[in-house]
Amino acid sequence: METFSDIYARASARKGSEKILMSLIGNPLPAAELSTISDDVWLEEFTRKVFQSGFYWSVINAKWPGFREVFWDFNIAKLLMMSPEILEQKAADERIVRNYKKVQTIPENCYMIYDVQQSTGSFSEFVAQWPSDNIIGLWAYLKKNGARLGGNTGPFALRAMGKDTFLLSRDVEAYLRAHEIIEGGLQSKKSLQAAQDFFNELVKQSNWSLHALSQLVAYSVGDNQLPETGE
Repeated sequence: METFSDIYARASARKGSEKILMSLIGNPLPAAELSTISDDVWLEEFTRKVFQSGFYWSVINAKWPGFREVFWDFNIAKLLMMSPEILEQKAADERIVRNYKKVQTIPENCYMIYDVQQSTGSFSEFVAQWPSDNIIGLWAYLKKNGARLGGNTGPFALRAMGKDTFLLSRDVEAYLRAHEIIEGGLQSKKSLQAAQDFFNELVKQSNWSLHALSQLVAYSVGDNQLPETGE
């Protein structure tokens, strides 16, 4: 296994300098800030990522004002009262991308968030307090209890919202396979645990977040180029 210093040195060289590399590295939100986010925003981001999966993100983003209008700004209290008939009407609205199966995830993920609210008081607080050294456990929770939040969809939503998580992007996956950290299916329990263990070790060596380390690994390999060449 490479050390943090090894990976950092190569990523810095590939990007041209430590300064350029560090300008590209992000970090998650502090738990205290994450816990204050409205739970409605979580439902909105889960829905956005579900629809972005398999579509051009630009198409979904262009349609997003329509989504917000049609689904009452993703107000959980209102959506919990929505009847199946109203859902069907909304799924056919021209202001959104009319994919009924994906539209069905909105009430399903709404109920997931509501269930967490009943037990903990806040979905945001639930996510904020989840330990990052077992972030794959949160991935599993979203996959099991949510709708279409398995694979990279749930993790991408967590990253977008500011929760500390690594991502199994193509570059990160390529690195993990090249260094024989994972083998077989990417989403198998064995591979996920191996990836978590790898990033946990890097956290110990660097005191960096999973978010930053995931980006660092990606920048150390693959086809990504220097910022000025168009990345």
